[in-house]
Amino acid sequence: MAIHRSKSSQRSSPEVERLVADSISLAASGSQVEDRFWEGRLDERLLRLLKSQNQNAIDAALDQTFRINTIAFEVLADAAETLAESIRIEHDGQQWDALLLAIPIVAHTRYQIPSGPLPTTVVQATALALHNTVTAVDSRLAIVPWLYSIDQMPQSHCQTRVLTETLAMAAVTGSDIKLELRDMSETIAVLADPRFIVAVVAAPTGSPLFRWQAETPLRQERGVSLIGWQNAMHDPIASLLPGCEFELLLPEAYFTNCRLADKHVRPLSIRAAVNFLESTIGVLPAGLSSVVGAFGEEQADEYRISFSIKGSSEINYGVIWPLYDRESVANDALNDLSDDESPIKRICDALHDAGVEDVFRHAMLFDPELCDDCGAPLFPDRLGEQVHAEMPEDTPSQQPLFH
Repeated sequence: MAIHRSKSSQRSSPEVERLVADSISLAASGSQVEDRFWEGRLDERLLRLLKSQNQNAIDAALDQTFRINTIAFEVLADAAETLAESIRIEHDGQQWDALLLAIPIVAHTRYQIPSGPLPTTVVQATALALHNTVTAVDSRLAIVPWLYSIDQMPQSHCQTRVLTETLAMAAVTGSDIKLELRDMSETIAVLADPRFIVAVVAAPTGSPLFRWQAETPLRQERGVSLIGWQNAMHDPIASLLPGCEFELLLPEAYFTNCRLADKHVRPLSIRAAVNFLESTIGVLPAGLSSVVGAFGEEQADEYRISFSIKGSSEINYGVIWPLYDRESVANDALNDLSDDESPIKRICDALHDAGVEDVFRHAMLFDPELCDDCGAPLFPDRLGEQVHAEMPEDTPSQQPLFH
């Protein structure tokens, strides 16, 4: 998905160079008048690439700007996401603005988090709750009848744009959603993960999409909408996720909410791992040790967190804490706890909150290796070796591993 840092190594092309140049120019602009000029140029180029499904050029431009100008990277990333998740269409002489929504459900369990087709009753409950608590009075909706895992979501800006166009037309015209949902990828069994309902909200151009955009007396603050949404959807979602604890986040723009949900689930993944180890091998959190290391090819793209029984060198379990486009860590500060907002500080706080007291932090950057046999990520031990996480041999029935 385009919410992650790109790994493209494509050589520069004229399209890439123009995207990079326009992004740098927009980042350097000193006025709104100039902003609008460069925004128009940048949007025009990006739209051509999105319509021709040229994701490689977009990724290459993002890579270049990330390396040479972080402000330009933010500009380009925001423009690409905006054009992928929003669209203006005309129907019966009326202009409509449409926005793709990701509706996150952040869940954790000791069993398995479901995904798959949404019952008609849940789709109807979602539409009613959105209209009553979140979207503006004159808005229209199209809701995909599927509960998505993150690996089933569109994996690029181009794919996201296609989904936005399909749902926007269905929302505005009131027609059926034409999507092929039968060939969805298999969902990886993990203990803490977001699930998503995906929808489009559309409104006449110039009209609000959300209740917090409306004028008084129809205006409703986001916090009020969130409480109303959570109350309305608790029972329908509980029926979908038996054996799971979950939190409903506010329906919002696609890319923003994908990042928010993934960040929200990271500390829950640590807590779920500790709970799993306690229930499976009977070790209290204080009896666990953890090793944390940063992984990436040139810079940290993720942290990998190993768990073992205190006093043992065997790694029994592992959790990944991914970093996203707007997060970066200098290679000389990979284990620096002085910044309260740093990833390593958040990881250590989450471990301590879960009851793990013995935490070892590596200061080096590891190459992100995978197991040659099963493809699972390898995790660091105290000696700096990357090893496969293996549960003790006498562990009872194996449950889904969280990687």
